[in-house]
Amino acid sequence: MYLSENQQSSNICVIGGGIVGLAISLGLLRHGHKVTLLDESDDAFRASRGNFGLVWVQGKGDTQPQYASITRQSASLWKPFASLLQEETGIDIQLEQKGGLYLCLSEQELQARQTMLTKMKQAANHDYPFSTLDLQQVREFFPEAGPEVVGATWCPEDGHLNPLLYLRSMTELFLKRGGKLAHQGRVVNITKQSTDFILTTEKNTTFHCEKVVLTAGLGNKTLAPMVGLNAPVQPNRGQVLVSERVKHFINYPTGHVRQTGEGSVQIGDSKEDVGFNQGTTLEVMAQIASRARKMFPILKDVQLIRAWGALRIMTPDGYPIYEQSESHPGAYLVTCHSGVTLGAFHEGPLADWISNDKFNPAWEVFHANRFSL
Repeated sequence: MYLSENQQSSNICVIGGGIVGLAISLGLLRHGHKVTLLDESDDAFRASRGNFGLVWVQGKGDTQPQYASITRQSASLWKPFASLLQEETGIDIQLEQKGGLYLCLSEQELQARQTMLTKMKQAANHDYPFSTLDLQQVREFFPEAGPEVVGATWCPEDGHLNPLLYLRSMTELFLKRGGKLAHQGRVVNITKQSTDFILTTEKNTTFHCEKVVLTAGLGNKTLAPMVGLNAPVQPNRGQVLVSERVKHFINYPTGHVRQTGEGSVQIGDSKEDVGFNQGTTLEVMAQIASRARKMFPILKDVQLIRAWGALRIMTPDGYPIYEQSESHPGAYLVTCHSGVTLGAFHEGPLADWISNDKFNPAWEVFHANRFSL
């Protein structure tokens, strides 16, 4: 096949250069594919640069047992994946998986979480580790926990990492292994010609490939119909506060507060339906700061230095979409809002499926047709 200067060819094109697209691309390179990763531009919605960095198991999939299963599978794969990244790039992504706590500020909240996790344990044939802690037990983990903390739920499979170092390490490994990173703007058209897909960008560059994987986050909503798929995704904003560096006092991640390897404290977990607005608001920042101070009163003396808003990629039920197109075989849709937690799953089993076309029947629950049933 002859290609002009503005035409390029690969086995597989992955559209979307965030942590989901990079993880899948690394898995495809592991299988020996020639992979081009199409990354839009720096004015795109960068969910990968605004997340909290949790590798979080407890409570994930409370209404979908298969989601709970792949979450735990990913958690079990994380340590070897992080070790690989460090060995190949020299970058320590600061993964810690020694358990995590979800702190509760009322008896009602604590009881609700215990009930939810108990149901999840029953759905998993009692193979779902968690404990419910009172304040005295919480203080064995966090001596600085405040008196308004009623208790917590604990899961030994939870953890956290540095998401920016994770993004950087995957990018470096992708390039080291021969992956091609293309910054040609947004993909505006996908067509299939014989056995090839032809992708056209807004800069009028075309890419030819045998398979195409859509990992463009909120952009998947526009791209998916081009290959006969449906991606009903919507943005959901989360705001995060970051403190100055302080002496370590939070040695386990929580659902709302974590301390980074450098010593700064991250505070977050707001959920707002505000369209594509990535800004911050004093009202929400005050709410999440107040909650964090109740959990750890010592924070009242800590200076905040940064704040940001970022957009989650949410489906109507909050669960991923993993699907190959029936009308355009070789086109795959991957969209989720837990790109960090599911990172090792994406690099491993999910990339294996895309490479080998061996779809796990249990993953059919993640097809988008569930929204039209």
